[in-house]
Amino acid sequence: MNIYIIAALSADGFIAKDINEPSTKWTSKEDTKHFMERTKRTGVIVMGSKTFETFGSKPLPGRRNIVYSANKQYENVETTKESPYDLLKRLENEGINEVAICGGASIYTMFMEASLIDKLILTIEGVVFGNGVRLFKSRLNFSLKLVSSEQIGPNTVVLEYDIIKK
Repeated sequence: MNIYIIAALSADGFIAKDINEPSTKWTSKEDTKHFMERTKRTGVIVMGSKTFETFGSKPLPGRRNIVYSANKQYENVETTKESPYDLLKRLENEGINEVAICGGASIYTMFMEASLIDKLILTIEGVVFGNGVRLFKSRLNFSLKLVSSEQIGPNTVVLEYDIIKK
């Protein structure tokens, strides 16, 4: 199974100005198109409840939406409290072979700490926040191998990294 994190970052490394701001407020139309195409091709997206709520608490169409939530239920989405390992094992048993982890920082961190991520797909946007929400919430130690870089807009670059497994 291929598990990847997909995220948009400011040039100074933040995924948002604050936890209530959706990335769609500051990312380019090129990033939105890239995110939609990539995650629709993957078919299964996993995110936390805060990220889901920044999308207006509506499932993203054309994908199976799985939302981590301790106590909330949402219409037309699957919610889970499973460990990342248990969730991915269940999906693998269902025949799923690729999953996109779509945020936020707590969910990204949880999957990275469990060493379940194969790839990072990062859109770097030409904006600077100076401060905000970081991609990860704790200290991590992973090495990456740059697989591709592509300029998708005048100020937007997509970097794709493989995680080097130790």
